[in-house]
Amino acid sequence: MGTRPEIVKMASVVDSCRTLGVDHRIVLAAQHYDWEMSGLFMKQLGLGKPDCRVRVGSGSNAVQTARAMVGLERIILRDRPEAVVVQGDTNMVLAASLASVKAHVPVFHVEAGVRSYDLRMPEEHNRRIVDHVSSYLFAPTLHTARVLRKENVWGKISVVGNTVIDACLKFMGMARKKSDLLRRIRYDRFALATLHRAENVDQASTLRTLVKVLTSLSLPVVFPVHPRTMQRLCSYRLVSKLKASPNVQLLPPVGYFDMLTLMGKCTFIVTDSGGIQEEATSPNIRKFVFVLRRRTDRPESVRSGFAKLMGTQDHKSIARSIDRLSNMPISVPMASPYGDGRAGARIAHVLMSECERTKRRDIL
Repeated sequence: MGTRPEIVKMASVVDSCRTLGVDHRIVLAAQHYDWEMSGLFMKQLGLGKPDCRVRVGSGSNAVQTARAMVGLERIILRDRPEAVVVQGDTNMVLAASLASVKAHVPVFHVEAGVRSYDLRMPEEHNRRIVDHVSSYLFAPTLHTARVLRKENVWGKISVVGNTVIDACLKFMGMARKKSDLLRRIRYDRFALATLHRAENVDQASTLRTLVKVLTSLSLPVVFPVHPRTMQRLCSYRLVSKLKASPNVQLLPPVGYFDMLTLMGKCTFIVTDSGGIQEEATSPNIRKFVFVLRRRTDRPESVRSGFAKLMGTQDHKSIARSIDRLSNMPISVPMASPYGDGRAGARIAHVLMSECERTKRRDIL
C-alpha cells in the first residue's frame, strides 16, 4: 500500500486474510508527505502498524517509481512471498508489480480493468502495465472483466466487486461516532466538492473554470481541498475567489471518517475523483455525483444512474445543468454496480486457494 485510498480499499482484504488465517505481510511504500498520515490511517482502520516500510520521498514520477522498486525488491527477495497483492493504479503499484515479476513472484491486482482511455492521466499508463504483468486480476465489475478479456491479458480474471463498498459499509457507523466535522459546517444543506486530478488542477484555465462552477451553484458547497489542489489554487491566485464566496466553505484535507460523514450528509457530490464515484453508490450513502471530467474511468456509475459526466469547458452551462438537475428529485438505484460489500472476502479466498495450489505443485 502507498496511499490512503489504497489503504481503505485493502482494509477488507487484510481483514479477510486474518479471518481465514492467510499468512501475510503489510508493506507501506509512501511518499514523505503521506508517511505519517498513512500510518495513522492504518491504525484508525484497524490494520495496525505495517510489517515493512519503504520510504520513497519526493521527486519526479520516474524517481519515485525507481526508489520504490529498489526498496520493494529487497523485501521481496528477502521474504520470498508466494504472491504480491497490489491495488489500483499509482506509481507505487507499478513499482511493486515490476519488482515482483522481475523476482518471479506472481502479482495479484485488486481493481483490475479500470480504464479512462485518457492518456493525459499517469494512472492510465500504470494500470494498463500492471494488468498485463499480473497473474491474477480481481475485476470489480463485469465491465472491467470484459475490458481485460478484450485486451487479452495473460492472468486469470475473477469478478469480485469493489472493496471500497466493503469499507463504506463497515466504517460508516464508526465514522458517525468519531467524526465531529458536521458541527463546523456552516450550512444545513450543501453539495460536497472535491478536485485533485492533474488534468484539472494543473491547467490554470481548467481550474479557473471549475472554481467558477463551484462559486456559481445555487446550493452551498463544502470543499475539502487536496494539498496539490491548494498549491495550484495559490499559484493561479484563485484561493481569494473561493474564500470571498459566501456559498463556499473551504476545509483542509479531511480524514476518511470525516469524508464518509460528509458524503452521508450532503445533498449531492461534485467531483473528479474515481473513488468517490464508487463510494457514492454504497447502499448507506447513495448520492448522485456530477463528474467534472471529460471522460470517466467509472462508466458503471453513469450507466447505472448514479452519476453524470459534466466536462470541464463552460462553467455557465455546467453550473446551470447541475442546478437544474439538483432542483429535481434525483432518484438513484438501491443496489451498487460495484458489488455487495464482500469483495475482500472473495479476494482472500482466491489468495488462500492459489497459495495452497502453489504449495501442492512445489511438493509434487
